[in-house]
Amino acid sequence: MNSSMKIAGALALCVFTSSTWAAATAQEVAQLGKNLTPLGAEQAGNADGSIPAWTGGLKADAGSVDSQGFLANPYAGEQPLLVITAKNAEQYRDKLNPGQLAMFKRYPETYQMKVYPSHRSVSMPQDIYDAVRKSAEKVSLVDGGNGLQGFAESRVLAFPIPKSGLEAVWNHITRYRGGNVLRDSSNAFPQRNGDYTLVRIQDQVAFPAWLPDMTADKAANTLLVFKAVTSAPARLAGSVLLVHDTLDQVKEARMAWQYNPGQRRVRRAPQVAYDSPGNNADGTRASDDFDMYNGAPNRYDWKLIGKQELYIPYNNYELASPKVKYADLLQVGHTNQDLARYELHRVWVVEGTLKSGMRHVYAKRRFYMDEDSWTIVASELYDGRGQLWRVGQAMHLQEYHAQTPWYAFEALYDLISGRYGVYGMINEEAQWVRFGVPASANDFTPAALRTSGVR
Repeated sequence: MNSSMKIAGALALCVFTSSTWAAATAQEVAQLGKNLTPLGAEQAGNADGSIPAWTGGLKADAGSVDSQGFLANPYAGEQPLLVITAKNAEQYRDKLNPGQLAMFKRYPETYQMKVYPSHRSVSMPQDIYDAVRKSAEKVSLVDGGNGLQGFAESRVLAFPIPKSGLEAVWNHITRYRGGNVLRDSSNAFPQRNGDYTLVRIQDQVAFPAWLPDMTADKAANTLLVFKAVTSAPARLAGSVLLVHDTLDQVKEARMAWQYNPGQRRVRRAPQVAYDSPGNNADGTRASDDFDMYNGAPNRYDWKLIGKQELYIPYNNYELASPKVKYADLLQVGHTNQDLARYELHRVWVVEGTLKSGMRHVYAKRRFYMDEDSWTIVASELYDGRGQLWRVGQAMHLQEYHAQTPWYAFEALYDLISGRYGVYGMINEEAQWVRFGVPASANDFTPAALRTSGVR
């Protein structure tokens, strides 16, 4: 284990057993907003001050917002504290995860990490903090650990004081994402020589708490609804994917449908789950790699390893700037690391090992979750031989105007083939991501797919 790894006090001393499936105690809940942030992170900084204390995060007016919604970088004037390359990576090994070290080894001439001063920029609305406290008091895992009960009142961040790896995974799945979200974005999957074709998508995610016309019966076991409409390239244009995710996907499996404009038919898509090829990803990721990880966690045994101080992608406003073109971002082997920003932060480390008798292309997955937002900001995905296969990064930024954490894009690097995928780029789109968008449950039905695909 890395020398800087540590178990975060009493919060991570419990091994996952059925006895840990209860909600937090009153004494634990009382820590929220005191020595813990409202989301369960350590409020204090680290010993040498290189990680500051959390003091509320960025305010909603932290920077300017242009007419298309693009955000100014509130840290634009800062200079890197250091630059890590393949030549000096060993010097910083205790602050790097195996995936980052593997990237330096795979691309020794071009891969680098610019490390900037750390800012605990995450902030959320007060009503979300209040809802998180309700989660802590009432939410617990159902029998088997693969669903939630008591989640209906809060609808956000199930376990701010996690006692197991599975609870931490559920925190990423249920974290606050700014309410209903509407996004125009592009994906790209560069070949080893750097060639790529853009896939343009409009996707929308909505949650029962912000779908007032969703029936109570439907909302009871619904986590979210998701729709993605593809507009380019021409061979994919007009195709639509619809997903209904449940709170207990083992009891009631994910429901998915696809509309094919050539056939003008809506079909059930039960394959959109687990390790089936991801939608609009050209084979570069599995379905449950979307958003770094999503879906039913039942095929893995999850272990909460503890906390670690790591250099992670953070406050990456430059990577989402409209001044940066997709051609500037997409380079041979990896995205443009000259534009990327890394900061030292504490992360929860969670490892999933494939259960005996279960099938998945990944035999092991390791996630690094930002303690302030519960976003998986880095991942390592191992194949059946135990070889590190794919390395993931979510290029975090704080949507200060909407008071929610987000990211400039996700990237997944295939260390074996030399290809990679980048998902959710917005630089050349007409608008920034929209948050808090009004939506109707009727927009997320199979009957609505055919009209959604008309462009």
